[in-house]
Amino acid sequence: MTAAIAYGDHDGIDAVTEANRKAWEAASRKYVREYDGLLAQAASGALLNAVERDLLRDILDGSPEVVHLQSGHGLEDAALVQAGAKSVVGIDYSSTAARAAQQWADELGLACRYIVGAVPGVPLADGTADLVYTGKGALIWMPDLDAWAREAARLLRPGGHLLVYEGHPAVPLWTWDEDTPGIRADRSYFARHHVNDTFPARGATEWQSTLGQVVTAVITAGLELLSLAEYPEPFWRPGGVNAAAWDGRLPNTYSLLARPPASQPGPPVARHSRPAGPIPAS
Repeated sequence: MTAAIAYGDHDGIDAVTEANRKAWEAASRKYVREYDGLLAQAASGALLNAVERDLLRDILDGSPEVVHLQSGHGLEDAALVQAGAKSVVGIDYSSTAARAAQQWADELGLACRYIVGAVPGVPLADGTADLVYTGKGALIWMPDLDAWAREAARLLRPGGHLLVYEGHPAVPLWTWDEDTPGIRADRSYFARHHVNDTFPARGATEWQSTLGQVVTAVITAGLELLSLAEYPEPFWRPGGVNAAAWDGRLPNTYSLLARPPASQPGPPVARHSRPAGPIPAS
């Protein structure tokens, strides 16, 4: 059975986020052009790496219902279902990405469905997910980490988990020099933002944060931090690039696992229960 993609509400998003959304709509055409290769990747279930599988092993054994914030091409969603998730709902503001993800999920018969919508403002009811999954280039598009963390907390059921596996906030500083690691003169760890010059490019604005800001946002949203770790391996290596910053001496990714405290109610957050309607046929 083919799942219907749904539309959330884009009204009220700021001009920078809208410009970024348009950049991602254009860049996501890559997923259409490279459909066959990406379908093969989805079928392989290989898009969860060893770190993610280790952190999620016990959670996936419980057949969780998953919400993937900023799901992009959705290849991780296929891997999550193949690894034990009961279902995945992906949220992304690129309709092109969501349609491509839905197409290969349907072709593979996977329990994944996609909503075109912004984060925060996900059109799902409170307590929808046993697992909220995100990362791999997601948080750099969030201008308000506190709002993002509250949304993740809102979506979690009691006993649920938030997993973030993400590029380290220091990564935008590293040069791609091959001989020795370097720091870009035009970037700062403590800057508010910078222009993306890799993917999707097209003048998109990345929001810079520190690792401390990410952790503080999660804790302030009422979640209990279970683990936080940093790793030298990047989650993405552009073809033809072999940067010295990736040789094991610098942080390139991190993982964060959190949950609502077992003995406390969830944080006071805005209530949402309006379901997303189907996308009209184009």
